[in-house]
Amino acid sequence: MENAVELADMIAQLRSEIGQAMADGEGAGLRFRAERLELELTVVVERSKEPGGKVKFWVVEAGASARTAHLTTQRITLSLLPVTADTPEQPALISGAELPDED
Repeated sequence: MENAVELADMIAQLRSEIGQAMADGEGAGLRFRAERLELELTVVVERSKEPGGKVKFWVVEAGASARTAHLTTQRITLSLLPVTADTPEQPALISGAELPDED
């Protein structure tokens, strides 16, 4: 599906980006506790027609292409609680560069 990303790939990339932010923040004076990540996505659900076909969720842009226009799109909200493998009972600490307008 053109201009779409599989939901699993999008979540894997998000996990990678958050992991990189955590690694970059090791030893930083200012860190953020990630209590919850809220994602609102527009998705298209596609079921393959082969026997035993699987259902795939494709994340699409808000202005989806003509091909997705005739398919049904759904808006879903995912609520993720980032934790680390060694301390899953505690929220993860994430750090990044302070922006000029942050206090």
